[in-house]
Amino acid sequence: MTPRLNFVTLGVSDVARAKAFYKRLGLTESSMGNEHVGFFDINGVVLAVFGHEALAHDAKLEATPPPAFRGVGLAWNAESHEEVDAILEHAIAAGAKLVKAAEKVFWGGYSGYFSDPDGHLWEVAYNPYVTITKDGHIKLP
Repeated sequence: MTPRLNFVTLGVSDVARAKAFYKRLGLTESSMGNEHVGFFDINGVVLAVFGHEALAHDAKLEATPPPAFRGVGLAWNAESHEEVDAILEHAIAAGAKLVKAAEKVFWGGYSGYFSDPDGHLWEVAYNPYVTITKDGHIKLP
């Protein structure tokens, strides 16, 4: 078996609102979606937005209210400190909430956090220890 991460599905309270936010963020929605689900290709990984209750039902779980901190963060890696700042500014303009302003961090990089309208956490980071290839993928040392 070859390990793969193909889809990241976010349970959201309002699919139309989530799709509109991610479009404002600059993602292109696939025609594969409908009013119940949206799909966005992020350089080979699909970000899906699906109703919170529908996602729980599909997994045969109880749809409890999500906590403020879910213990999961998505990451958007940038190629410089300046790009981190620009991405965070763009996200805020698109309707994100700034969670933590960008700053130098203990592991030697520079990062900040925003959350989408449903509270899903995104880190925007410059990591001097990884390479971002020409096709936008991360190359680990």
